[in-house]
Amino acid sequence: MVGMRGAYGGGGGYSNGNESQPLGGAAGAAGPMTTETSTEIVGMEVHKVAPPPPRSTLSKMKARVKETFFPDDPFRGFKGQPLGTQWLMAVKYLFPILDWVPGYSFSLFKSDLIAGLTIASLAIPQGISYAKLASLPPIIGLYSSFVPPMVYAVLGSSRDLAVGPVSIASLVMGSMLRDAVSPSGEPLLFLQLAFTSTFFAGLVQASLGILRLGFIIDFLSKATLVGFMAGAAIIVSLQQLKALLGIVHFTTQMGIVPVMASVFHHTKEWSWQTILMGVCFLVFLLAARHVSLRWPKLFWVSACAPLASVIISTLLVFLFKAQNHGISIIGQLKCGLNRPSWDKLLFDSTYLGLTMKTGLITGILSLTVREGIAVGRTFASLKDYQVDGNKEMMAIGLMNVVGSCTSCYVTTGAFSRSAVNHNAGCKTAMSNVVMALTVMVTLLFLMPLFVYTPNVVLGAIIIAAVIGLIDLPAVYQIWKMDKMDFLVCVCAFAGVIFISVQEGLAIAVGLSVFRVLMQITRPKMMIQGKIKGTDIYRDLYQYKEAQRVPGILILAIEAPINFANSNYLNERIKRWIEEENSMQNKQTELHFVILDLSAVPAIDTSGIAFLTDIKKTIEKRGLELVLVNPTGEVMEKIQRANEAQNQFRSDCLYLTTEEAVASLSALAKMTKP
Repeated sequence: MVGMRGAYGGGGGYSNGNESQPLGGAAGAAGPMTTETSTEIVGMEVHKVAPPPPRSTLSKMKARVKETFFPDDPFRGFKGQPLGTQWLMAVKYLFPILDWVPGYSFSLFKSDLIAGLTIASLAIPQGISYAKLASLPPIIGLYSSFVPPMVYAVLGSSRDLAVGPVSIASLVMGSMLRDAVSPSGEPLLFLQLAFTSTFFAGLVQASLGILRLGFIIDFLSKATLVGFMAGAAIIVSLQQLKALLGIVHFTTQMGIVPVMASVFHHTKEWSWQTILMGVCFLVFLLAARHVSLRWPKLFWVSACAPLASVIISTLLVFLFKAQNHGISIIGQLKCGLNRPSWDKLLFDSTYLGLTMKTGLITGILSLTVREGIAVGRTFASLKDYQVDGNKEMMAIGLMNVVGSCTSCYVTTGAFSRSAVNHNAGCKTAMSNVVMALTVMVTLLFLMPLFVYTPNVVLGAIIIAAVIGLIDLPAVYQIWKMDKMDFLVCVCAFAGVIFISVQEGLAIAVGLSVFRVLMQITRPKMMIQGKIKGTDIYRDLYQYKEAQRVPGILILAIEAPINFANSNYLNERIKRWIEEENSMQNKQTELHFVILDLSAVPAIDTSGIAFLTDIKKTIEKRGLELVLVNPTGEVMEKIQRANEAQNQFRSDCLYLTTEEAVASLSALAKMTKP
């Protein structure tokens, strides 16, 4: 069969009456043919594979950069506008508050006032609790619920996002910094490292937004995030056993084994008074959460429950002097607003690597793990308005940079508070301002009221908040849909609870990268057959009614062809050819291999080299390779390869599999003796 095409070389035509018509594929063969064969070819129109219109390298690079970094084309509204209007639109893009403040009304303010007060009732106890989770003074949690929301109200584009500290970022920051510095032994240094890490977190987040690199935060798969969040929620809850049981000497490690070992090695420190109070308030908080989930209109029940718990428990401790009976309390908190902390940012080389790594991890986590951008987009879709993810990253990043200079640690859009904000009927980002002003009043006048607040209630608040991160329905859905994804989910979960949060996160990222690399280096290929009575060709494994075409092996590739997978594709095609030749009860000897490139969006030089090599290999076996429907970029690369080596003539290219099969079948009949 090698050289068979030469007998019917492309570029010829066939005679139909008195008129000669050119063909764009192998059917355009010149030479003798039987009447039967001629009728089959004449009855079908064979289309040429057209190369894409020529474009300059600069225009192609411009289009690629635009699609990579500006897929949403955020400046499309600027086109055709006067220069002054464009400047005004640019200012509004940078400061979205200017877009909605001119049309703000009292009716909108009433809705935002109710929403702001509601989320403040949740933000105050959560801020204190999460600061303790990060091993920071409780006052820092309130500071972080004052300045950042004010900054976000000016720069943020989401109407529903409620800003403040979050559990996962607090846990990770605290655990990473504790590995280097003891928060009790060197509290000032620990605080400096926390502020510096927050500064770097803000830089990372703002840089991702400014450089339009928001797609990086989508790199973690849902399976890894579900597993990581569930593991982190369990670790956070186990860490609160110190407060719930009244243990004084507790491990600083994060794994489930050392935590449980510490719990049972210090049974003598357990306090029944603390346990009783902790269990009662935890049941109350979980019951309130259940009520709000069961009846969404009663969202305010779970929103107000943490603050109610703080007030009630504080009164109980004050009235019964419970601090003298084994129940630990927060103690004195200073009144006053955020103190400047730019002088506390520490860029010493000894700790620079630690703070940069902590900032990088907590910054990205704040944007991905059910917080930040995802929250804003979720509620924006419910209210049918747009949120620019890159713009949001800029706002959150600048918010954290400012926060690091005003005694705040890393903050982002919190899921629980944003849900309450949405359900409370917020209309604009003014609800964040109301919340911040409420926190300001608390900082100025109400701090003495928290002196007797028991730590056990703060632990119960944290457990009730993070338990929502354990998404069992999502785990079950992953199990039903994809067992490999379920394995990834389980590995991320196990890494967090059995090793540590940092290593668990590294495992989750590693598994995500490995999964993507496997999909790239081992792309999907299939053998196709014809569905009887149609001109449709589909996967033989998926469609049982599809039938092989005698003498022709039809293969389809569903991935870009590049340096990472070209060797695999080469070996896989060779193995299929060998299997095809060794099959018993074959009707016809194998003559042709059709490679369907319809689902190949891109190809590089290694991919072109692969096509050239596989063509030579197939021809050495006495077979012939035909390509079907190469896409624009692929066809352009093939055309350039032809200019150098002329490997893929027009008679090797077809627009559809049906046209290729019909033409090749006709050629096979013509060569029969």
